[in-house]
This record gives sequence, C-alpha cells and structure tokens, in this order.
Amino acid sequence: MVARQIDEQIAGRFPVGRRLRVLDVGLGQGTQALRLARAGHEVTGLEPDPEMIAAVRAALAGEPEGIRERVRLIEGDGRDTGAHFLPGAFDVVLCHGVLMYVAEPDPLLAGLARVLAPGGLLSLLVRNADALAMRPGLSGDFTTALRAFDSPAYTNRLGLEVRADRRETLTATLAGIGAPLHAWYGVRVFSDLAPDGAAAPTDLDGLLAAEERAGRTDPYRGVAALLHLCGVRGG
Repeated sequence: MVARQIDEQIAGRFPVGRRLRVLDVGLGQGTQALRLARAGHEVTGLEPDPEMIAAVRAALAGEPEGIRERVRLIEGDGRDTGAHFLPGAFDVVLCHGVLMYVAEPDPLLAGLARVLAPGGLLSLLVRNADALAMRPGLSGDFTTALRAFDSPAYTNRLGLEVRADRRETLTATLAGIGAPLHAWYGVRVFSDLAPDGAAAPTDLDGLLAAEERAGRTDPYRGVAALLHLCGVRGG
C-alpha cells in the first residue's frame, strides 16, 4: 500500500522519467530504497543500526551494477541530517516507522524539511494515536484499550515502549516547518485487526483492494493502524 501511495504522489508531482534524489531516513531493510533505485532514482539511505546497513548491503550485492551505483548508504541518525546533507539536497524524503522511537519529533521533522528541495515530497509513516484503542479493544483487552484513549504511549509487537502520533498534531508541525500536508492515507485498516498467528488471507488481491479503498476513504482511514502523511516543501 505504501509503495502504491508513494508512486501516486511522485507521479502527480514530478515529470515522468525524471531521476529523483531520494533520502530514506531509517531505511530498515531497504524495501522502499531498493524499489525506488530499481525505478531509476538516486537513493541515499540513512540508518543508525549497523546490522540493518549490513543487511541492505547484502541485498544490494544481488542487484545489477547499475542499481548498486544508484544507492548510497550512510550510518547515522535521522536527527543529524544537517551534518550530512546540504539544504535542498533531495526531491523526496522518506521517514517510515521512525517517529514512534523519537520522543521529540519536531527537530527531526524540521531537519528533514530543510534537506528537501522546493516542491519536494516528504513522506511520513507513523503509528496512529487516534486508533490505538482499536486492536486491544477488538481483541478483548479493554484495560489497554482504555489506557490508549489517554496516552500515545504503547508497547509494540517487539516489546518496545514507543509512542504514536496524531494527524492533527503532525499537520500543524508540517505547516510550521514549511512542508504543509498535501495528502494522507490510512494503512492497515483491516489487516491490523487479524489476531496474532492468523493464517495469511487466501484472497490477497481482495484484501489489497479493500485496504486501498479504505485507506483513502473517510471515516475508515481515520482508524487505520498507521498513517501515511505526505507534505510538500513550500506547499
């Protein structure tokens, strides 16, 4: 879903065939970085975990030389973009699954906006604080569900104490850093509610179609487990 949404935003903002300068902050296993490099874009990955960097390098080793040449990997923290990159260095900045680990996200987001070129796209994937009660509530854990109404803190599936974000708050932040919200989607509206250990759905195409429709339709997208927010530098 996220890949489709990114491609939709890129297609609506940049000329077809333009080679974009992409920064992936906290690239993890490099799913989006590798995909965009295969599409012809120049990708820089910024990742603090050396094991993740090594995993992406291993994945890159199996790619054709032309794709390997389009990817640069830097070990570093997303809050230190100013130490690595000049202002306006990128056309697209991805920050997916990172904000939940950052206690104070505003300085990080300001740094990401700084390295975006005018008209550039900032793509954020965050845990939806307005939907934290959904999963525990539907699974019968009402104590956790009630707690979620009052706090954005939660324990993720890795057992880590993290935090979620509210769309209203991030909308204000994006406006304040000069990259106002242009579009937003819900991600994992239905699939997040499957119990742990449940078998994969037999109708995957149907699930994807339903998720895609729900992710852009009110009121469903508002209760998605994740939010995909797209800001544009300079509006």
